[in-house]
Amino acid sequence: MIKKISTILLFTLFVATSVLAQKRPDFITFVNQDHAWVDSVFKTLSPKERIAQLFLVRAHTNLGQKYIDSVQRVIEKEQLGGLVVFQGGPVRHANMFNNYQKVSKVPLLITFDGEWGLGMRMPDSTISFPYQMTLGAIQNNQLLYDMGRQVAKDFQRIGMHFNFAPVVDINNNPKNPVINFRSFGDNKFNVVRKSKAYMNGMVDGGILASLKHFPGHGDTDVDSHYDLPQLNFDRKRLESLEIYPFKELINEGAPSVMVAHMNIPALDNTPNMPSSISKKVVTDLLRNELGFKGLTVTDAMDMKGVKKFFPNGEADVMAIEAGHDLLEVSENSGRAIGLIENAVKTGRISQADIDRRVKKVLAAKLWLGLNRSTVVNTNNLYQDLNTPSAQSLVQRLADASITLLKSDRGINRFDKTKETAIVSVGIDKAQDFETGLTTQLTAHKQYFIKGDETEEQLKELLNEIREHKQIVLAIHDNRSRPRSELVLNEPTVKFIDKLAGRRTISVMFTNPYAMNSVDVMRSASVLLAYQNDFFMQKAALKAVLKQLKPTGKLPVTISKDLKYGKGL
Repeated sequence: MIKKISTILLFTLFVATSVLAQKRPDFITFVNQDHAWVDSVFKTLSPKERIAQLFLVRAHTNLGQKYIDSVQRVIEKEQLGGLVVFQGGPVRHANMFNNYQKVSKVPLLITFDGEWGLGMRMPDSTISFPYQMTLGAIQNNQLLYDMGRQVAKDFQRIGMHFNFAPVVDINNNPKNPVINFRSFGDNKFNVVRKSKAYMNGMVDGGILASLKHFPGHGDTDVDSHYDLPQLNFDRKRLESLEIYPFKELINEGAPSVMVAHMNIPALDNTPNMPSSISKKVVTDLLRNELGFKGLTVTDAMDMKGVKKFFPNGEADVMAIEAGHDLLEVSENSGRAIGLIENAVKTGRISQADIDRRVKKVLAAKLWLGLNRSTVVNTNNLYQDLNTPSAQSLVQRLADASITLLKSDRGINRFDKTKETAIVSVGIDKAQDFETGLTTQLTAHKQYFIKGDETEEQLKELLNEIREHKQIVLAIHDNRSRPRSELVLNEPTVKFIDKLAGRRTISVMFTNPYAMNSVDVMRSASVLLAYQNDFFMQKAALKAVLKQLKPTGKLPVTISKDLKYGKGL
């Protein structure tokens, strides 16, 4: 009997191990093969419905029921391929997905910009992971892989399939208005390592990831949402820098690439030609030269970077001509489908090209398991998207990113029993860092500097603060997105310069580029925390209290003294 039970246990263990060891088939190979389900679905679609499979429509739940219903009518009428999901709440989103799936002949492909997780569009009700610039400081890439797995788990729980992430642009322009903190940094090798870990985590977790923004949006000073940026670099520079991460990650099996709206004369010298609708960029470069065989997707087609010079649906037709599989957020999908159908009839676009791309999109849906039921269960959805394990991972990522830019001398001699001045710049009341610090101190006084005080006010404060035996200076960028420059008046900048002396521990809850807005490097210790979120404040607090040793390294070069890789 014992022998029989042992045999059963061993067999059970073998089966369980085999199941765990099984991985999804390689995506690139899979979508370029024939599949019975794909062929059967394809045959049920009219010519217009086949074209519609290449379109992703905008979806919200924060704009009212009329908007939700209007999108449902478009999906039902046009039988579009999928959604690009924007703001709203998780339960409302899940209910919307369920209703939209009911009226769709073919399961919808549900996509989302989740560079830092679901919190990028649903910050009040789901988890936000650190920004990619913050993650660029981390030395343990396994943490980014784990983040990718968690993001995939969250996507699947809410009923989504495709994350437009990671950003693999190399942000070597500190004044970049659109990429900036969304990039892993300005070192191409670090960008590849971080992107690979995050991408692999998501794909291994069962969702699609998309590299963006091809051929590289990191050295622009124009936001393509509002105008057409131009990159005037030669081909050699583009290949050695901007295109490098895409080439490396395509070789690593990237499932999708999003193409940006940029004018790059070295790649296509047609006047005002956006890269997103250029055949020379999408087919000749990305497909043929780089050998990419996965899904290509446009950046949003309602952005001025593409529609400014190619209005009234012409950009949509050109995107298909260029070689795309998916068009994101057309201004008018019904008009675009009609224009593309006419382009097929006139021979401008070949029917074989359309059919091939439709089958690839259907194969992607099959790889994702959309041939099975797609109903989202909303019971305990909020709790499932905010688990303690996911919150713990956020904190571990934050802890691993904290960067010590100058000496631990001030931290080592920090004494919780000494009278301490806590000076907070950029806020007018205590946040998590200040609240946590004050609970640890025997004697302290809190000062808040909003950044618009007069020279006389600050002079009086400076004299009072200097009477304390130790000083903690916390500089907060309290805006929703960390910018490259701090908004502080000149007296405040001078006040910081005078305060950041040998008794001071300076902590920057800012974009790393904002280090150039103030001079804190005379401080006894300088900590960079990259962003102002609560998890970064908690990590910085632990560093000040000697509860963790900072291990982060600068992901960008800030100045001649603060170069990429610096961190003690």
